[in-house]
Amino acid sequence: MRDFIIQIFAWWHKATLGTRFNTWRRGERVGEDEFGNQYYRTRGGAVDPSLGFQRRWVIYSGTAEASTIPPGWWGWIHHTVDVAPSETEYRPRPWQKPHEPNMTGTAEAYRPPGSMLTPEHRPRVTGDYDAWSPDA
Repeated sequence: MRDFIIQIFAWWHKATLGTRFNTWRRGERVGEDEFGNQYYRTRGGAVDPSLGFQRRWVIYSGTAEASTIPPGWWGWIHHTVDVAPSETEYRPRPWQKPHEPNMTGTAEAYRPPGSMLTPEHRPRVTGDYDAWSPDA
């Protein structure tokens, strides 16, 4: 029962029943990436008359986190390239980094030096800084 309710309301967890129905009725599976995300387009590559281009979408394997889309699939889903990585021999460029999850709000979040949340203590201010005062 819990999974059924999640499928109805929780759009951030995999796909809702509406998305599954729309994918079954109008979608054509294009491929899957190394994270288990599944990629779809309109059946037969039809152009959506309201958009003027082909609809493309992804059904995430877990939580809907856009940063889990690898670079090759990102280019395809955003219409930067016309051919999906599953239909061609795609190799990422050396400068394309692998996915790292967004750690904001967790204990592993990035905290720059001097941040109040950093475990290190900020060094005391030396003579290069004069505090403002309204009387000066």
